[in-house]
Amino acid sequence: MVAIAALLTGPITAPAALAQERADPPPPAILPLEQRAAIEDRWLRERLDTVIPMLLRRDDIDMWIVIGREYHEDPVLESMLPATWLSARRRTVLIFHDRGEELGVERMAVARYPVADIFPAAWDPEQQPDQWARIAELVRDRDPARIAVNISSDFALADGLTVSQHRELRGALGPLSDRLVSSDRLALGWLETRIPAEMATYPQIVRLAHAIIAEGLSERAITPGVTTAGDLRWWFRERVAALGLDTWFHPSVNIQRAGESTFAIASMGLGNETVIEPGDFLHLDFGISYLGLNTDTQHHAYVLRPGETEAPRGLREGLAVANRVQDLLTREFRTGRKGNEVLAAARAAVEREGLDATIYSHAIGTHGHGAGPWIGMWDNQEPVPGRGDYGIYPHTAWSIELNARAAVPEWGGQVVRFMTEEDGYFDGHMFRYLDGRQTEIHLIPRQ
Repeated sequence: MVAIAALLTGPITAPAALAQERADPPPPAILPLEQRAAIEDRWLRERLDTVIPMLLRRDDIDMWIVIGREYHEDPVLESMLPATWLSARRRTVLIFHDRGEELGVERMAVARYPVADIFPAAWDPEQQPDQWARIAELVRDRDPARIAVNISSDFALADGLTVSQHRELRGALGPLSDRLVSSDRLALGWLETRIPAEMATYPQIVRLAHAIIAEGLSERAITPGVTTAGDLRWWFRERVAALGLDTWFHPSVNIQRAGESTFAIASMGLGNETVIEPGDFLHLDFGISYLGLNTDTQHHAYVLRPGETEAPRGLREGLAVANRVQDLLTREFRTGRKGNEVLAAARAAVEREGLDATIYSHAIGTHGHGAGPWIGMWDNQEPVPGRGDYGIYPHTAWSIELNARAAVPEWGGQVVRFMTEEDGYFDGHMFRYLDGRQTEIHLIPRQ
């Protein structure tokens, strides 16, 4: 294994802003690619063996057909491929058939190439050259009453079946095509449900992201009066690449400073040429992808002026307000509660306490903006039809994303936006952060 510290220009220090929440162990090691692939495939097998049967029976589905073509994969199919399959091959069709509790779920691949040993091959082109005809044979032989396909008006991640493939499937099935049903819940449930093995590792992935953030929001990456916001964004991209990791979005760095208006969320990530100066209040939005899981974090840092040893009290208190809004939101998580209901309850609590906040949290896991209900939008705090009507389920991971606005006396009462985002897990009974949360502002330089 290659430790993070060995890949950086110096040792990674544990994030000081998280120290109140836990005693910081050394950052986790980063595995070689071959070991990562073995872990991802082990998790995939376990997920297929345990999550799929539960979901099919929960949603009363007898068969699920997932179809994707090379470089145009259904997001669900992409998540079911072995780690060494970087895309589908030609047309790849995966079929799940629930034979009941005793016989279990049969899974098959109707594909030109073997899908490792994870999906038994169910098509021999030498005997039946027509792939669609073979799919129809398999369906007729099993005679399922309800056949799920991935079509959704509300959720992109559950809408992976293209028009052409849907047309071809219906044509092949003939009268049996009347049994096709769209099942948002099935696709979303597969993508959002985390197994114990993943959750044993997910906190370390978030800890790794936190360690990279702590390095970047320090004098290691920032020279006040020289470094620009754009420089810092690319520092994070280069650091991720140097570590052999990946990211699912370009980092965003934003600057608030005394005497300037509060920045708008719509302009996040702009202002590449702005030079970071003493007295600046920095905001970072950053995430990594590792072992098939994603992180999404927003932290703040303050650039000390000469003679200062801490951030202005108003900034520190503003972050505490954002932490309070986090608490008001996460305490509203309940199994089965719709995203819109969680938003309404949290907003009512925020308003009772007289706080100025905007909530826009989302699921995370297989995708950064993951499968699950929307809990608000940064530009709309009203209920979100469709996407906010899906319920919260156990064993799901979340990015608690929101912002609070508060006046900073040291800046002449200027209103500052405190934008926070931390990853956590809901087990069906309680919510917990995967690696703590920011409760103290990162200081540049470190004190």
